[in-house]
Amino acid sequence: MKTLRKIIEIDEELCDGCGQCVPSCAEGALQVINGKARVVSENFCDGLGACVGECPTGALKIVEREAEEFDETAVEKYLESLNENQPEQPAMACGCPSQQIRSFAPETVCACQGNEPAAAGPPKSALSHWPVQIRLIPPTAPFLKNADLLVLADCGAVAAADLHTRLLPGKVVMMGCPKFDDLEEYAARFREIFTRAGLSSITVVSMEVPCCAGLAWVVKKALEAAKTRIPLTEIVINGQGKTVSKKVS
Repeated sequence: MKTLRKIIEIDEELCDGCGQCVPSCAEGALQVINGKARVVSENFCDGLGACVGECPTGALKIVEREAEEFDETAVEKYLESLNENQPEQPAMACGCPSQQIRSFAPETVCACQGNEPAAAGPPKSALSHWPVQIRLIPPTAPFLKNADLLVLADCGAVAAADLHTRLLPGKVVMMGCPKFDDLEEYAARFREIFTRAGLSSITVVSMEVPCCAGLAWVVKKALEAAKTRIPLTEIVINGQGKTVSKKVS
């Protein structure tokens, strides 16, 4: 059914088919077809406009017109079908296609026999899914269901040397920068996730700098908007990755 709403519009004369807009569309609504960016289906586009700022030629804009209603269920099925049909497809030269949602088993360290030390080798990754950026993860991503969510400041991933042994194991991670990204966009995405995903817990890890405080703030704002209670842990780390404060609510 068509309704008056916001939706993306593409100026084909300005579009050069670079594909830079594709990764920023978490719903997979954009594809490069015959050398031009196109909306795959109107009901896949949520109208938030995360893709607009990625276009180097200014070919994308948000307009208000009659269009098919945004359908989250259809988006979820579409993303799942892409994942099933292209499980091993490599990233395109223009960037990693965000619609290729992937879940995989994190690496684990083998248990030692008695007092024998563990075999030498590279550190193991606790990451269980892709993508990881807040702007690229759709609220319908299967790995969000009933998950323990880790909301991590980008800088925290560099500062915390024990990220994969202490903070990340058993959790789904969403990363972003509250200084450079759009907090209102974050709030809208988190609200949808908190409403739909049935999260078990949320852990927010931010840096001990003023700009990072926005990460916990936006999570709390989204929880209020979603009118739901989810156990929340706020961890602040310093530049060396050490915990300077921890609050549980």
